[in-house]
Amino acid sequence: MSVISTVCRKEIFETLRDRRTLLGLAIGPLFGPVFFAVLINLVVSRNLTSIEETLAVPMLGAERAPNLVAFLKARGIDEPADHDVTTVEQAAALVGAGTYDVVLAIDEQFGADFGTERAARVTLIVDRSKARAGSRIARTRSAIEAYGTQIGALRLVAQGVDPSLMRPLIVDELDVSTSASRAALMLGVLTYFMLFATLTGGMHLAIDTTAGERERKSLEPLLALPISRADLLLGKMAATTCYMLASLALTLAAFTIVLRQLPLGSVGMSSAFGAGTAALAFLLVGPFAPLGAALLTTVASFTKTYREAQTYLTFVLLVPTLPLAFATFLNVEPALKLMWIPSLSQHLLITTLIKNQPLDALFTAVSVVSTLVFGVLLGWLAVRLYRREAILG
Repeated sequence: MSVISTVCRKEIFETLRDRRTLLGLAIGPLFGPVFFAVLINLVVSRNLTSIEETLAVPMLGAERAPNLVAFLKARGIDEPADHDVTTVEQAAALVGAGTYDVVLAIDEQFGADFGTERAARVTLIVDRSKARAGSRIARTRSAIEAYGTQIGALRLVAQGVDPSLMRPLIVDELDVSTSASRAALMLGVLTYFMLFATLTGGMHLAIDTTAGERERKSLEPLLALPISRADLLLGKMAATTCYMLASLALTLAAFTIVLRQLPLGSVGMSSAFGAGTAALAFLLVGPFAPLGAALLTTVASFTKTYREAQTYLTFVLLVPTLPLAFATFLNVEPALKLMWIPSLSQHLLITTLIKNQPLDALFTAVSVVSTLVFGVLLGWLAVRLYRREAILG
């Protein structure tokens, strides 16, 4: 153990002397939380603004439906006074160009059809390929449909018919979600940033201590020392693991600060991601660090130059995130049979923490043990590779 700890300290201190590398290692873990905070703030502020602001909707033929126009105006949907939209074709071109998000065209026969058994028609000219227009389109459409429902109810009352007869079935909805569980839909991506920061935190060291030393021709003198290759490599992987854990801790600390600043309460969400949750997350994701160190070292051992190793490991970084993508799209729930899969088990457990739900002790134990076992197996494979004489070629 003294040999392993000596090699570990040597690699740690050598990396600390390189200020540019150290700066990169510090910026990487902070990029994810900062980017996440900016993105969520933009999404939340845009949704809140679109709900509260007066929506400017050009209306073609507004004079044909003054009551509808007044109804929309009372709900914050007003026609801009200076718009120059006169035809449907012109409206379509302006919406396509992004000048307006939605234009309302009232049919020429609206007045003639409105008081008869025929349904009066209006047309919403929209471009659904523009994400920012979605909430404005939905708001305009719901307001028009509300007007139609109100007029229909008044007509039934005028005929002496109870409007409730038109609703033979009433669907009530009992939402059992909590503010924390709703936040999990948005905060579930935190695991991506945690695992990615963990891997990138040690990638430089994993490359430098393997392919980098081969390229600099300093690996052969190291292997000639009176120490076993296993101890030498384990010391290098231990140093890589330390940097990975430091990167993970920095990312979690940044998320703890950032999540307190997000306006989640304004959209009916809340975050229970405090210092205690961050500490638990560190314990859950921590076992992934030795697995990541062994994985990066094993792959880097097949390369001969720093650039070649960097190319391969860039793709390797994507591998642990693939199970997370499937879990997110398929809405996978925690299950014992999934806890043996590294990265996926950490994602499911972290999501449980974000939902402010208790962790299952058995699930946690299986996740930690299986991740460490995979790390040991990859570490053993890396040692076997370094025992080959071809490693010096």
